[in-house]
Amino acid sequence: MNRSSYFKFLVLFLAVGVFAFSCGQPAPEPESPQEEQDEQPEHQDPGDNPDDNPSDPPSPPPSPVDNPEADAGLAEVLFAEANRDITNPERGFYYPFETSKNAPMLTESSVKSKRSQGHTVLYLQYVLKDYMSKDIPESWLNNIQKDMDALRAGGAKCVLRFCYKQNEKESNKPWDPEEKWVMRHIEQVKPILQKNEDVIMVFQAGYVGVWGEWYYTDHFVMNPKTYNDYQPRRRVLEAMLDALPESRQVAVRTPDFKLNMFGIGLKDTLTSKTGHGGTTLSRIGGFNDCFMSSADDWGTYAGSNSRKFWKGDTRYTFMGGETCAVQQSSTGNYCDCGPSIRDMEDYHWTYLNISYNTKVLNVWKNGGCYDEVKRRLGYRIVLEKVLHTPEAVAGEPYRVAMYLRNDGFSAFQNPREARLVFVDEDGNETVFPLGSDPRTWHPGRYRIEKSITLPAAKGTLYLHLADPLLPDRPEYSAALANQNVWNGTKGYNKLLDIE
Repeated sequence: MNRSSYFKFLVLFLAVGVFAFSCGQPAPEPESPQEEQDEQPEHQDPGDNPDDNPSDPPSPPPSPVDNPEADAGLAEVLFAEANRDITNPERGFYYPFETSKNAPMLTESSVKSKRSQGHTVLYLQYVLKDYMSKDIPESWLNNIQKDMDALRAGGAKCVLRFCYKQNEKESNKPWDPEEKWVMRHIEQVKPILQKNEDVIMVFQAGYVGVWGEWYYTDHFVMNPKTYNDYQPRRRVLEAMLDALPESRQVAVRTPDFKLNMFGIGLKDTLTSKTGHGGTTLSRIGGFNDCFMSSADDWGTYAGSNSRKFWKGDTRYTFMGGETCAVQQSSTGNYCDCGPSIRDMEDYHWTYLNISYNTKVLNVWKNGGCYDEVKRRLGYRIVLEKVLHTPEAVAGEPYRVAMYLRNDGFSAFQNPREARLVFVDEDGNETVFPLGSDPRTWHPGRYRIEKSITLPAAKGTLYLHLADPLLPDRPEYSAALANQNVWNGTKGYNKLLDIE
């Protein structure tokens, strides 16, 4: 966070790879990342191949095309887009907090204040510098829980990270503790993670190295080269995955950490069949804390295959982080608007630091794309039109077809329910599951149809995109990016009045 040591980081990190293509011209992506493969890895770990651990994938994506034949005879209602950023959960510019003190960082009022500024995601970093070889005190753990309670009361979620040191100078050694103490500290916070699944958006794989970025390390092989070199890191990662509820992901600092820890290649990139499947690999996302800073984002990418892997993988996992520097490329700045927007589209960005690096953010503001970035981080669901049965009759089938467009950089990543809610004239609600998983609503345009049986001939029909863990908290439901549809009291999106 807010550091200038990435130049040293680049020189050292390049020992594990070669420069990737320029950020301004990303490596071309094959139609399916699995069609191109890395060289055979030194070690293939079949136990973590998603194909060897099948689980129920999310529902298939809705139809991406118009269907005039199916729409014949239906009445049509058009909707206007809201040309502004929508304050929605689990996406957007985050506001960072960090502490090395034995005190809570947050209060309900401070969280609500940040939310009023458009921040539904807060970054919480706990610096455990005083506990390199001993337990985290109970008072510390209690204060972390108080921060989680404040998040919930204030209507936000967190990106969570733990680290030990924030300075890579030799005089600051040891940079991290022995593995046994890292494991012990993960064990200590496990009950907190399990208890607060609802307000943890994603867990960044910290603990190892300065800033928890897995580089300047004393105990985890600073420049790992072999499969065995990566196994201490894998053990820490798997401990974090075990400590988290199964619905949540752990994000690693580079794609090559995931590739090399598990001995996998491009053929193992997540797909619509394996993404969100509950396997180990499907729960490992990424974060890039030097976004758009150089040809390889200061060591984030070891080569073109690293880019291809993350382009495919991040369709189904969280991607976020922060920028870190303004540097010149052959055609301008690496972080100029054109290449920045392309990379956020390619790597499906969900969240970014609002506080660092402000020089990069100013490049976007001066280049005219800052507002676009703000609008498009994560998902942005626009309702174009609704087709429906012209005359409603109680007890008989009633067809509803929605045309939706996701203009965001990413789909939803954590589980989210999609349901129709019919409210009759007396205020009675009837809920109809939509049968479509919002995590399959990738950037693009879709048609979703549902046939329901109305209990009454008059009322109002809504779309409710609910957090399954907080279904009755409207601030945790997702609003459509449309004018005059959002009911902030209920967390519903109005589709139409049935009269």
